[in-house]
Amino acid sequence: MQISRTRESAMRLRRTWCALFLLLSLCAAAASAAATLDRVSGWRAVRHGLAEKDLNAVYFVDSKRGWIAGDDGFVSRTENGGETWARQSVETTEAINDVYFRNRDEGFLLAGNRIFGTRDGGEHWRGVSRFPPQFFNGGLPELYSIRFAGKKKGWVVGSVSRREKVTDSLLLYTNDGGASWETAPVPVHVELIQIDFANDERGWIVGAGGTILHTVDGGATWTQQRSNTTATLYHVDFRNNRVGWAVGERGTVLRTTDGGDTWFPVTLPVRATLLSVQFTSDDDGWIVGRGGTILRTGDAGRTWIRQESTTTQNLYALYTDKKNNWAVGGDGLVLQYER
Repeated sequence: MQISRTRESAMRLRRTWCALFLLLSLCAAAASAAATLDRVSGWRAVRHGLAEKDLNAVYFVDSKRGWIAGDDGFVSRTENGGETWARQSVETTEAINDVYFRNRDEGFLLAGNRIFGTRDGGEHWRGVSRFPPQFFNGGLPELYSIRFAGKKKGWVVGSVSRREKVTDSLLLYTNDGGASWETAPVPVHVELIQIDFANDERGWIVGAGGTILHTVDGGATWTQQRSNTTATLYHVDFRNNRVGWAVGERGTVLRTTDGGDTWFPVTLPVRATLLSVQFTSDDDGWIVGRGGTILRTGDAGRTWIRQESTTTQNLYALYTDKKNNWAVGGDGLVLQYER
């Protein structure tokens, strides 16, 4: 009898310790979940654009100076990291599709069929080039994305359309720092949406129908790469001349580790159309898209976690650096995430 009571006491003690351990584990898990929630809820939403109008582009030259731009020729600048914004004057009522600076002073805007430029750090913007329909046999050009592959050499991609139907690709280049632009041939006739360069020689273009174009000679020639998808691709980002990402329709994410010779799909926890991707390091990357979608990876894209964006507005553009993330979208929305 004494042995039985001793065994029973030991069992009660063991159950007590197990219950205590479980309680501590649950508390730790709750604390971890709270910390995770705090990390993923770090996006602060404000409106700096026009109500019921889209913001299509965001770009920063450093941690303090940046621009947002969108519908009806809207452009706004901050000089204090987004604490305040001041609207700027640009002579267009077209939607501005892209903002890009090739250094602290010289930058460009794309609006409709026009390129605007600044040489004074964005204090003033002036028309640089215009491409009327007569240049394209009556087709209407639309300019989407601009990037430079060196001090003087730059590229713009877009499309030519008739009656709102895309009829041809559009590729422009400059060899004089953007003072003048000319058309260049490409091996496709679809809408080209975004361009990125890893260095002076190697660049990529993505667009409709899963199109991926690649150059290894600074844009002198472009060849088509096999994407193995028909989904429209809206954005491409390369960390170096081998590792890159492309995102697009229906939650499409493609990754390459050999400069685009092979692209393979990445499975994500969303099906929303994805509109922009950017990595701040080899491990840390972000994706934004329709319906307020924000995804984050901290392991070089092996896994992606959905973030709490606090909005259902479409997010059209993303800019990231080591300290801040910026995303812009519908209804003049600006999201900021400070690490």
